[in-house]
Amino acid sequence: MSRAQLEWGENEVFTFLNEEFPQAFLGDKQYSVITLEPEKLVLNFATGEGQLRPGGTVSGPAQMELADFAVYFLLLAHHGTTARLCVTTSLTCSFLRKPKVGNLVCEVELLKHGRTLAVADVSIKASTGETVSHLELTYYTGGVSC
Repeated sequence: MSRAQLEWGENEVFTFLNEEFPQAFLGDKQYSVITLEPEKLVLNFATGEGQLRPGGTVSGPAQMELADFAVYFLLLAHHGTTARLCVTTSLTCSFLRKPKVGNLVCEVELLKHGRTLAVADVSIKASTGETVSHLELTYYTGGVSC
C-alpha cells in the first residue's frame, strides 16, 4: 500500500478505537475530524473540566494525550488493523501558552513515514488560532506495510 493513500476513513478509525481502545474516550472525551488526508490530520478536541488544572488552564498531560491520540489515529487511518500495536517511543513538548477550556485544534503532519518509524510534527491551537503547544512524536510501527 502506498503511503499516499489511506486504508481507513475516520468512521473506520473511530469504530476500531471504540471497540479496541474505549478508554481513549473515558470522561466524555470528544474528538472530531476536521481534515484527514495522507500524511496530515486536523482534529478538534472539546476540552472540559476533566482536562483542567488549577487556574483554569488545560493541563499539559491533556495536551500530550491529545497529540498522542491524533498521531495514533493517523497511523490507523494509513494502515488499518496492522497499526494496532504501534507505540510511542518519543514525545517532546513545548508549552507555549496557557489554553483555556474550550476547543483545541490538533494539527498533525507526518515528517517521516518509514518502515519501522514514523515521526510527526504536531501543533495544538486554541480556538483563537494561537498555537498553545508544539510537539514532536516518534512512533515505532513494527514494520507495518508502508
